[in-house]
Amino acid sequence: MAKTTKPQNSRQPNGASSIYFGKDGRWHGRVTVGVKDDGTPDRRHVGRKTRAEVTKAVRELEKQRDSTGVRKAGQTWTVETWLTHWVENIAAPNVGENTIDGYRVAVYHHLIPGLGAHRLEKLEPEHLERFYQKMQAGGSAAGTAHQAHRTVNTALNEAVRRRHLTLNPASIAKAPKVEEEEVEPYTLEEIQRLLLEAGKHRDHARWVIALALGLRQGEVLGLKWEDVDFEEGVLFVRRNRLRPRYKHGCADRCGRKPGYCPQKINTRRETKDTKTRAGKRTIGIPEQLLTLLRRHKQEQDRERVRARDLWVDKGYVFTSPTGEPLNPNTDHHRWKDLLKAAGVREGRLHDARHTAATVLLILGVPEAVVDRIMGWEPGKSARIRRRYQHLTGQVLQQTAAKVGALIWGPTPHQVPSTPGGPPPHLSQSPAPAEPDVYVACLGRRYVPFQHHDHAQAVASQWGADHPGKPAHVEKWDRPKWEQEGPGGIRAIRDRIPDRRLIHHAHAVFLPGGERLNIGREGQWDVVAWEFETDLYTDLPVRWHTTRRPGQEVEAQVRGTDQEAVTAAFDEACAQAVDRARNPAKYGDIDSY
Repeated sequence: MAKTTKPQNSRQPNGASSIYFGKDGRWHGRVTVGVKDDGTPDRRHVGRKTRAEVTKAVRELEKQRDSTGVRKAGQTWTVETWLTHWVENIAAPNVGENTIDGYRVAVYHHLIPGLGAHRLEKLEPEHLERFYQKMQAGGSAAGTAHQAHRTVNTALNEAVRRRHLTLNPASIAKAPKVEEEEVEPYTLEEIQRLLLEAGKHRDHARWVIALALGLRQGEVLGLKWEDVDFEEGVLFVRRNRLRPRYKHGCADRCGRKPGYCPQKINTRRETKDTKTRAGKRTIGIPEQLLTLLRRHKQEQDRERVRARDLWVDKGYVFTSPTGEPLNPNTDHHRWKDLLKAAGVREGRLHDARHTAATVLLILGVPEAVVDRIMGWEPGKSARIRRRYQHLTGQVLQQTAAKVGALIWGPTPHQVPSTPGGPPPHLSQSPAPAEPDVYVACLGRRYVPFQHHDHAQAVASQWGADHPGKPAHVEKWDRPKWEQEGPGGIRAIRDRIPDRRLIHHAHAVFLPGGERLNIGREGQWDVVAWEFETDLYTDLPVRWHTTRRPGQEVEAQVRGTDQEAVTAAFDEACAQAVDRARNPAKYGDIDSY
């Protein structure tokens, strides 16, 4: 008797792909690519006219599933919707304030206008490369285009991680080429000119810290008096000052942007922790800088008394006249004004940090100590040192001299190296050591001299220039002056200072550009001494405009050439009016 066999079942095993002919007259394929959020199989469908076509489509889908993975089913994203979702809901809660500011600029000002209409899964590397070229052709710097590339690359990596994309096209696209420019640190002569000019201004110590210790801008502006240990002579770096961000305090009734609102509210915290874990550090303070900080604290105490109820006591070292922490944007513009006034070449504020790092190289400070002072991560700082420490002429000369001494022996012209201490010409004091210092006491100003005759001559002439104000000479012993006198030993003069006629001009303008009547003539002349830094200049003319805390803009001009001062006053007033009407153009408003 013949054995009967059970018909073979044509059903495919669970999870296998299937191909079948539908009632609609088309061939259909279904491929399992994973599991849905609810635990059920994620089966994808493809439909074609012929069996061969649908078989090919099924095999391609299986190959994609097994290699890069298949895009997650659900919302169909465009580049615009994904970037908006990513920057506001994914990046914003998880990155720092400055980082998210950079992301938002790249997303809303560049990426969405240039690429936003593309379907996310249809975005190709070529689209990105053409976009970068278009940005640069439109005037954007290569660095700006590169920032846009880094931002879109980060955003699309997140899309791949969440399976909204299978491959990141930005990782394939060629990034804009950015040639890193070699920063030329300030020379020792330029540093001295900057510090000499800084001594004429309110926050002298702020610029000394930047040039001598190399702190980042945010680290300096975030310093509080609790971070300065005068007894131990050290500085604790703990926090960074953040740029403010404003919102309307008037329920948007003023009709202005948030930064202009009279009742604007800062929505951002004032400080955050340092940039890296190594950024929290302790730095030794040179004695000269300690003296400057003590004097700065005394001056701040006097400002607190003058401000009375307006003073906000937050403990910051560098503040506005009412105790508020300095705005980083205001600080930036003061640096530019300082460069201009000192006659030093244009440079970024961050170049002061490069300068400080290069000085440490010149002094032969060990790398571990450099990393500690600059706040660099140990073991990761070799590349950063190459970027920040620059081979100056002095370093190259010292190296050449060492090579020459090794091969040919030392010569009389060998340049000596100075490991662990300053170059010899920096340690020279302006006056030889003598047992006494003769101090011309001119009102509230104290000017020290090496010789009694010089002090007496200045006191007599100053008294004649300022009738009714006290002027006399006192004899101090040198240790007393070094401990208590303004400027210490470096302030002692060995000759009579310069004295000349200085022409001044001054005007104040309201936010709309209208000139404010301040109750005095706009131009006047004074006889000023070299040490009267608020009145004196040795230049034919110098001028600047500044924005007051009350939003008024003032134009100030002074110089030794009266015609040049008059001509510059017109130019300064024109800029002040424009600055009063367009504060954002001059960076007076950080955000809107």
